[in-house]
Amino acid sequence: MNTIRFETITDLIRRLGLEAPAHPLITLVNYDEVTVDLRDAGNWIVLDFYKVTFKKDFTGSVKYGPGTYDYQEGGMAFLAPGQAVQLTAELDNFNGYALYFHPDLLTGHSLAQGIHHYGFFDYSVAEALFLSSKEKSTMEGLFQAIHTELENKIDQFSHQVLLSQLDLLLNHSDRFYNRQFQTRKNIHHELILKMDKWLADRFNNAIVSGPPSPKDIAAHLNVSQRYLSDMLRSITGKTTQQHIHLALIERAKSLLDQTDLTTAEIAYQLGFEHPQSFNKLFKQRTNMSPVRYRRDQLREN
Repeated sequence: MNTIRFETITDLIRRLGLEAPAHPLITLVNYDEVTVDLRDAGNWIVLDFYKVTFKKDFTGSVKYGPGTYDYQEGGMAFLAPGQAVQLTAELDNFNGYALYFHPDLLTGHSLAQGIHHYGFFDYSVAEALFLSSKEKSTMEGLFQAIHTELENKIDQFSHQVLLSQLDLLLNHSDRFYNRQFQTRKNIHHELILKMDKWLADRFNNAIVSGPPSPKDIAAHLNVSQRYLSDMLRSITGKTTQQHIHLALIERAKSLLDQTDLTTAEIAYQLGFEHPQSFNKLFKQRTNMSPVRYRRDQLREN
């Protein structure tokens, strides 16, 4: 298997055996109307531009986050520049729309910076956005509007109109992902419980390489780091790092209550290279130093 890199949208479209796009920085492929060239099937491809895929229908069960679900209404997936994906040979995967747009399209627009707010571009393929029937209709309308605009002759308004439509599509995607986090709370609560248990187990043992990072947790849970962070913020209001700190502080309190270890010894056991860093974090989270916390607990008992 090879890795093929496409620097321009035009190069990719021609490689798929399709007509060159009318606009070099953005194009929309309707897979229902074309047949793609699958000579690169099985190879990995890297795009230097964004891709938004909208599949009108899924068949059978689909892997989503930590579980598998039957969902027939359709869904979306997002790809940021520089990510590698494997090109499938299954024709059933080529239905609906694929929207490609280059970062240069965003130059001078608020989206040039704002697009980094949309964490779903960093999700894995397994963490797709699954749409309700109503959401699917909304997205179909947005893709059709972009299609219509791209069919028009390019004029002085084209660029701004396309950016406005793209901005609207991404905002709706953000809204629908937040709905997905909320409506699948049971599944995500299981993921949170698994995370909390793993953190507790880590902090119950002496840590020699520093406290665990959000990357460590995401790898253990088999989800992307950005997906985990966005899910936690939506459900708990806290980031992954804040959950790490909460687990760390709970373990620190337990050690302060139940052992005679010095604060420096506790800091080292929790993975801190410098006790001052532990003291600072503990005070930030509890509004008191470890020494004062232990003293107050002794008075109460």
